[in-house]
Amino acid sequence: MKGIERLVFVGLNGYAVALDRETGEIVWSNNELKSGYVTLLLDGDRLIVSTNGYIFCLDPLTGRVLWNNPMRGYGSGAPTALVSVRGQSSQVLVEQGAAATGARAAATAGHTSHTTSS
Repeated sequence: MKGIERLVFVGLNGYAVALDRETGEIVWSNNELKSGYVTLLLDGDRLIVSTNGYIFCLDPLTGRVLWNNPMRGYGSGAPTALVSVRGQSSQVLVEQGAAATGARAAATAGHTSHTTSS
C-alpha cells in the first residue's frame, strides 16, 4: 500500500483516481461517483469529492467510499469550492508551488553563476 504522501489525486468525468506521484501509475480508481465535473480536497485522512451536487468522502489510500451526501436542495453543477482547516484550497497550493519553483530556479541560477566564475 502506498503512503498518502506518495499519491496524487485527480478528478475526471465522474471518477476519482489516485496516481503514484513518481511513476504516474494508477493506484486506485473509484467509479461509484455521479458523472460530471469532480472537485477534490484532501482533508487529513479523508478525500472529499464533490460532483454534480453530491459530496463523497473517500479513504485516500483505497478509494473506498466512507460516506456520501446527496446535498438535496442545494442545486448541482460545477465548479464547487471545497475548503478545510486541515486541507488547502487549490489556489493556495498553486501559489505555494509557484513560490517553490521560483526558489529552486533562483538557487540553480546562483549556483550556476558561482561555479562558472571560478
